[in-house]
Amino acid sequence: MSSTAFSRKTVLQTPVAESLSSSSSNSILETPDRTPSQSQSSTSLSSLASDSEPDGQKSARGLVNNKQSSSFFDTKPSGEFVNLDAQFGKLVDTHGNEFQVPEFTINDVRNAIPKHCFERSAARGLMYVARDIFSLATTFALFHTLWTPANVPSNSVRAAGWALYTFIQGCFGTGLWVMAHECGHQSFSPSKTLNDTVGFICHSALLVPYFSWKISHGKHHKATGHIDRDMVFVPKTREEYASKIGRAVHELADLAEETPIVTAGLLIGQQLMGWILYLSINVTGHNSHTRQKEGRGHGKQNGWGGKVNHFDPSSPLYEAKDSKLILASDLGLAFVAGILFLIGKNFGWANLAVWYFIPYLWVNHWLVAITYLQHTDPSLPHYEDAAWNFTRGAAATVDREFGFIGRTLMHGIVETHVLHHFVSTIPFYNADEASEAIKPILGHHYRSNVEGGPWGFIKAMWSNARSCQWVEPTEGAEGLGKNVLFFRNHNGIGPRPAKLIPLKF
Repeated sequence: MSSTAFSRKTVLQTPVAESLSSSSSNSILETPDRTPSQSQSSTSLSSLASDSEPDGQKSARGLVNNKQSSSFFDTKPSGEFVNLDAQFGKLVDTHGNEFQVPEFTINDVRNAIPKHCFERSAARGLMYVARDIFSLATTFALFHTLWTPANVPSNSVRAAGWALYTFIQGCFGTGLWVMAHECGHQSFSPSKTLNDTVGFICHSALLVPYFSWKISHGKHHKATGHIDRDMVFVPKTREEYASKIGRAVHELADLAEETPIVTAGLLIGQQLMGWILYLSINVTGHNSHTRQKEGRGHGKQNGWGGKVNHFDPSSPLYEAKDSKLILASDLGLAFVAGILFLIGKNFGWANLAVWYFIPYLWVNHWLVAITYLQHTDPSLPHYEDAAWNFTRGAAATVDREFGFIGRTLMHGIVETHVLHHFVSTIPFYNADEASEAIKPILGHHYRSNVEGGPWGFIKAMWSNARSCQWVEPTEGAEGLGKNVLFFRNHNGIGPRPAKLIPLKF
């Protein structure tokens, strides 16, 4: 058989370098945990967290345990700030700006969105999937036919062309990934069967365990910004960060600046392997598995050998009822892996690497970058249980701008993520209108960083890696303010970490 990027005997040397709690649920609605006032409306998904409680029960529990006054739940539909100094004190984010805790409700947000924004079209969803698959197939066909050793004799020119191919396919592949993400949120179409069928096929083709991801991703939406329950990009606390670098907690305020080389190395590792490690050992996910209802988390922890992953039906990320879904996801991966093996065997492993695996790494890179920048920013808080509720967690996200690639090829997943965390069943093609509708409700709690456009998006990865190293309360915070955590660093960016007095025994 003829080859395209490489001859059959050429050896290519390359560096090694987030739904529903159960697919059986027929509902697409979710009751948010701990919204300031009990709401019968829904936001994104159904039965997402195995550890969730009914809205009213959880709100009542928070009122009793935290001794909060009824004014704590006052609603300001206009997005105006309710003075909570008596309960939170002065809070300061990583930029040094005063932070005010959101107090609007999920009903305020939902009621501001035009009803037609909630409408989902199966035909339109399938059209976008077909567009992404056509783009992938056409790009491959063009390069396979035209960019061959016979047509392009120069190895360097041919290598440059195929490098461009991997980037383009990575963008198209990310777009297909996002459409499967729409399926997981049931925003793809009104049919749950169609959603899960399309999502399963598309995600399996990209080596993503669809149902396994959908369940854990749903729990991420259920507990966004919760330091002990969120499922992705949970930041290290001051204590965890100090332990990681082998320092005492009280020493962080006095550490020398981390070198740019160290930051670059950590960032490269995150972008190359972050998604694979998330699926395999739950890196960046919460490590509070002992709270799993069925007791599956006892003796298990994130990391190699910790038995927390997205492939094992007995993983504490899931419940017993999810076992068949996890196995179905694994079967989908095995089927695709078998096809890839046959392609490599018959057409060459070097060609397979260029045709599929390098674009696959590009897809992983974009997924990690997008998720990282949506939930990691100097302006964003994280909450401990006493101060967390659904709307506060949903507001702890940020919109960014990635130009044509983000808005067209990746279906706007970069630009409308704040809305997505409030109401995840709105299809992406209605997200811009819905986002504009909720901005007056969110007021200054709406966060976006669009400065510099696509280049600003890339630069933010570096700046955030330098400024967002661990989270801790604002120094001098009072009451519930001690449960609102902000990023700090030892690179001299923003407010200094709290100066702690070492314990003496």
